[in-house]
Amino acid sequence: MARISGVDLPKKKRIEYALTYIYGIGLYASRQILDATGIDYNKRVYELNETDIAEITKEIRANHVVEGDLRKQVAMDIKALMELGSYRGLRHRRGLPCRGQSTKTNARTRKGKRKTVGSA
Repeated sequence: MARISGVDLPKKKRIEYALTYIYGIGLYASRQILDATGIDYNKRVYELNETDIAEITKEIRANHVVEGDLRKQVAMDIKALMELGSYRGLRHRRGLPCRGQSTKTNARTRKGKRKTVGSA
């Protein structure tokens, strides 16, 4: 099993799709990485040798922000919005949707269980 950026990639998947299991790498970035390293998209993870894995790891470290660093960066961005007092920051602080969705009837996931008054 190949381990890249602290993530165990599934053995039987094609490497093009297996790289998307890493937080911060989608299909487009995965294809960019494979083009840069010269590895075939159709190769399965168990077919990779140590040099291929080393090349992929080197490419990711050089040109992409992934996993823990990316999660930290996103959290800091949200924290900065909240400290600025922007509209999006206020929505984050109150636990409401911040991308313009309607909240009159929907948004139960963000708002939580319904609060009823007087009924038991």
